[in-house]
Amino acid sequence: MIEVIEQRCVGCSACLKACAYDAIRVVDKLAIIDLDKCTLCGACVEACPLDAILIRKKTEIQIDKSEYKGLWVYAEQRDGVIAPVTLELLGKGRELAEDMGCEVSAVLLGSNVEGLASELIAHGADKVILVDDPKLMHFRDECYTKALSELALKYKPSIILAGATVIGRSFIPRVAIELHTGLTADCTGLQFDPESGNLMQTRPAFGGNIMATIFTSNHRPQMATVRHKVMNTLPRDEARKGEVIREQIAFDDGEESTQWLGFEKEKTTLVNITEANLIVAGGRGLKEAKNFVLVEALAEALDGAVGASRAAVDAEWIPYSHQVGQTGKTVKPDIYIAVGISGAIQHLAGMSSADYVIAINKDTDAPIFKVADLGIVADLFELLPKLSKRVKELRS
Repeated sequence: MIEVIEQRCVGCSACLKACAYDAIRVVDKLAIIDLDKCTLCGACVEACPLDAILIRKKTEIQIDKSEYKGLWVYAEQRDGVIAPVTLELLGKGRELAEDMGCEVSAVLLGSNVEGLASELIAHGADKVILVDDPKLMHFRDECYTKALSELALKYKPSIILAGATVIGRSFIPRVAIELHTGLTADCTGLQFDPESGNLMQTRPAFGGNIMATIFTSNHRPQMATVRHKVMNTLPRDEARKGEVIREQIAFDDGEESTQWLGFEKEKTTLVNITEANLIVAGGRGLKEAKNFVLVEALAEALDGAVGASRAAVDAEWIPYSHQVGQTGKTVKPDIYIAVGISGAIQHLAGMSSADYVIAINKDTDAPIFKVADLGIVADLFELLPKLSKRVKELRS
């Protein structure tokens, strides 16, 4: 909060000159601050020679962290199919829960989805907190935010994890705001610190040039969204037993600002890269969009998926859904074949978990060769047609 002390202000305009956001004007020898423009940067406070401007910080809310127990995984589903990242988070959740000495709960929101509870328990959940309501049949930010927020306020979990998917990125930040807590997005690593009781949340920062570890020290719950394909799924255990807790949320139609119109799937016959065991990815070295047929032909011959670098997507050679990297998708295939991709660190952040990397590039100094298990220095326009033909011959 920022305020002008009228008894001290003489309208000298020193603050006016210091403000970079045009948030101050002087009326009748008194500085008036436009709160819609002010960013609380403090430049006017330092510039005022009479100490007539004051920024008051809100008193830190003290919470009893001992009241917050357990680890929650938001169990994302669409049309009754559990998102793979949910199962990965349950696997990681079990590991963290053992260190924390707590239970793992899956929060399942949807309509006619109670049958999924047994699958969540088989993959590691001790409890499934279920809200089965027609209002949750289709994903909408307001309804899902209200449901998860109210449940968290009631049960007070210490940690809430969700997938860094389109849905997770859309409404989990809203939940964090409702709960007055922090959120670390796009995590690639999670670890529990027993000394502080904090979750160590690791994510790429500064364009992937460094890995930052973030703590939520003064607030609860600790919240993080996690990238797909960076955690391991536990084997399905039919013998596991768990508890299903059914909850109801009172949804108010008057609070809704959106309505469901429909969902249009991407019109493509290409394999989803996040689920593929083999990916052939093309980059700037393909030179133009029509040359992606070379990558597609090799991927088809190998029963793999087609990926792309950001440069190829930005050039509109291929849809964004195929982008691998920090601003695209994280993949974890058995084999990753990088064709005409130089190997920028942002791209490496999305495919470094691949078991085996093959790089094809005519530039011997391309950074991709430093992470490749097999590097091939060649002209891709000559090599790819031969590779595709040979693979087809061998498989036939």
